[in-house]
Amino acid sequence: MGPIRQLFETLFTEVGRLTLLLWRVLVWTPRPPYDPRQLLEQMVRIGIQSVPVVLLTAMFTGMVMAIQTYRVLVRFSAEAYVGSLVSLSMVRELACVLSALMIAGRCGSAMGAELGTMRVTEQIDALEVLATDPIHYLVVPRVWATTLMLPLLVGIADAVGIFGGYLVAVVMMGTNPVTYMANTFQFMELTDLTSGLIKAAVFGLIIATVGCQKGFYTTGGAAGVGKATTQAVVTASIAVLIADFFLTKILF
Repeated sequence: MGPIRQLFETLFTEVGRLTLLLWRVLVWTPRPPYDPRQLLEQMVRIGIQSVPVVLLTAMFTGMVMAIQTYRVLVRFSAEAYVGSLVSLSMVRELACVLSALMIAGRCGSAMGAELGTMRVTEQIDALEVLATDPIHYLVVPRVWATTLMLPLLVGIADAVGIFGGYLVAVVMMGTNPVTYMANTFQFMELTDLTSGLIKAAVFGLIIATVGCQKGFYTTGGAAGVGKATTQAVVTASIAVLIADFFLTKILF
């Protein structure tokens, strides 16, 4: 019973810390002083600097989807609907989930490492001594920057993924380009697009909160920072996949 008890204690401790951190973020968000420069800096780091990796992921995901669906649909003489499958798959599921996983690996780990280093070097303690709340100064900008920028990245990923599918289906496979474009948007509804963007915003909130929580409560020096960084990526990725199931159940 010892290991099982320790597992549950660790689980409930992590959930409690995560909930408390998120609550403090929501409480501190409307309170002055405001630091838009810090928010903009985090938006650049999380959003603009993540564009290349997100675009590459979306492009090749759309291309692979087009190849796979074309090889199957051509057996039924339904290759004209490759565009529909690629576009709906990208906007409803693939773009938001894969982009979130890439951001978890790139930015969630960075948040865990940065805040973890500040914790073990007592920089966070110094902020508290200076009467500066570390949640307000360090965590709030990162959480809202990720929540705001991930839907924008996903919107770009949607377009790039559909374009990647177009390149494969039309240029490589010889599908009629007019038919491909017509079918791409024929069966797509506004709710398909908005549901993907809503998912992206929730995923951004989860990634930033988990990454900051892991870094904020780091202990154990340099080894602890490495452990917090790894846990930030793994926990955020698992949380994104679990949240994706429940959001899909709610939105669709």
